[in-house]
Amino acid sequence: MMGDADGAAEVRAALLRMRRSTGLSVAFGGLLSGSRQFRISDMTGTTTPALRGLAIRTGSGLGGKAAALTRPLSVTDYQSSHVISHEYDAAVAAEGLRSVMAVPVVVRGRVRGVLYGALRRPLALGDRSLTAAVDAARELEQTLAVRDELHRLLSVAHRPTTDGPAMWEEVREAHGSLRALAQRVQDPELRQELLAACGRLARASAAQPLPVDGVRVELSPREVDVLACVASGATNAAAAERLGLRPETVKSYLRSGMRKLGVHTRLEAVVAARRAGVLP
Repeated sequence: MMGDADGAAEVRAALLRMRRSTGLSVAFGGLLSGSRQFRISDMTGTTTPALRGLAIRTGSGLGGKAAALTRPLSVTDYQSSHVISHEYDAAVAAEGLRSVMAVPVVVRGRVRGVLYGALRRPLALGDRSLTAAVDAARELEQTLAVRDELHRLLSVAHRPTTDGPAMWEEVREAHGSLRALAQRVQDPELRQELLAACGRLARASAAQPLPVDGVRVELSPREVDVLACVASGATNAAAAERLGLRPETVKSYLRSGMRKLGVHTRLEAVVAARRAGVLP
């Protein structure tokens, strides 16, 4: 599972999106820093450092209560609210916040953090603002889930690959998943790390990659993506959905890859790609 530092950029992006879509003056939040607390790590629209680094215990204050109940909550006037505890009133007052909403970030049933939106006036926060805030949290949840999966697959990629056919099948499945997921990652450094891991997996299948007809094969990244899907048994339609492409585009990449490999069937393409060290 990823740690706080891994999700920092995603939290900042979610807060900016939340503030822009809700029209709220301030947005802040953070991810879990322990089993029972999360820390305010990022803020936008604030005028003081009062909230930065604040550790919120599950169940305490508005955000802690939202995390405990795993549902969004809001109050019209934070300091005078009778439905929350008030351990963090000093920091909230220092920033001049009145109306506040808190939306938990939940990945696979586990709270991973909280996003807040706030106004400096005691106004009721409407459904439109709450819906926009929830949408921003859901996008963050999807991003965190993808990154969790990437880390899991990378751990597979770094395992020894000498444990027989069963391990090779897991490695090959990981390779295909890594290539598909890499296309959904916005962080260029992480994307390059994933693609580098894919390359190591592919080269591991052949101690000495064999050229096709005496010529080293140079497939495009998308041709490799399509062949990785084909190797897992995916149809053109399934590969298209997995890679975010049109079925006709998948068919085109498959044809060009087969031409470069000098083969005529999907099975021959997979075998040739493995012999050439393109696929594991």
